[in-house]
Amino acid sequence: MKLSEKAQEVLKRGEIKLRVYRSGMYQWITFRAKVVTLGNITYNELHTERMIELTELTKIANEVGLPIEAPNGRAFPTGTSSQDFKNE
Repeated sequence: MKLSEKAQEVLKRGEIKLRVYRSGMYQWITFRAKVVTLGNITYNELHTERMIELTELTKIANEVGLPIEAPNGRAFPTGTSSQDFKNE
């Protein structure tokens, strides 16, 4: 799968600051790019240490075009899986 320009730019910079609905209000949260290995698949994703609802994680993943991970779960853009983002 070819990454969108926005996703490529985020990975190039290594982080992005996004406005996220969390704990009943909007907050600015920094997501950092990291490489994840699941079995024999290695792929890039954005990570934060903040707890974020899974519906909000999915919304962010769709917006950025990359998988998102928080302590309470991981979300992929709609219709994708780790196979779609694997590093060659």
